[in-house]
Amino acid sequence: MDISSITSKGGSDRRPKRVGRGEGSGWGKTCGRGNKGCGQRSGWKQRGLREGGQMPTFRRIPKRGFSNFNFTTRYQVVNVGAMETAFAANAHVTSESLRAAGLIHSQTEPVKVLGEGKLGKKLTIDAAAFSESAMEKIKAAGGEARILS
Repeated sequence: MDISSITSKGGSDRRPKRVGRGEGSGWGKTCGRGNKGCGQRSGWKQRGLREGGQMPTFRRIPKRGFSNFNFTTRYQVVNVGAMETAFAANAHVTSESLRAAGLIHSQTEPVKVLGEGKLGKKLTIDAAAFSESAMEKIKAAGGEARILS
């Protein structure tokens, strides 16, 4: 294989549209930009939601109802498999120790323990929430799962 055998992908080497090269080309005079105003000038970009004189979509759609988004509880999730590698047997796992191990980002946000992976060590885990599979794996390993209020 040499440099002469490499070809470009089909359709990727289209020639650019040559505007402003006379009326015979079909793209002469105003070059497809219309007459006068910002759109004719170089460097101008139109905002996507602008609809001319028409009422914009986001103002036409009625705002109704209630959204619970601001009040949802966002958990930091940790899998039991990650705790298996990060902690020694009989360890007491808290949000501080999870932060020190690099498994969560913040000590103030609640932690939820999920059951992905295997757990063979006895651990005492304090967290805001546990999945059913995580509870089963912690109990099967002889550990304790404490739910924080």
